[in-house]
Amino acid sequence: MSFTNTLKLEQMKQYSDKGSPTAYEEDHVIPLELGGAPRDEKNLWPEPRSHSKHSDPLETSLKRTVCAGALTLAAARKQILLYKRTKG
Repeated sequence: MSFTNTLKLEQMKQYSDKGSPTAYEEDHVIPLELGGAPRDEKNLWPEPRSHSKHSDPLETSLKRTVCAGALTLAAARKQILLYKRTKG
């Protein structure tokens, strides 16, 4: 946890994020459920907590769609990246 807390503070400065660190959670760009790297700093970013209430259900939905064979893993990763780039 101290790894992600420290990283979150560093990245908030890097991305010029404003506000309290408690308003952000260090989240995976490519979620673990879609095969994202758990401790790769390039796969972590300070996501505003208000955004996670939308992105978390999307991640779960994409995982279920991939597991059902209706979407490729690559396509699901692309969708979540596009979503986070436009919302984050």
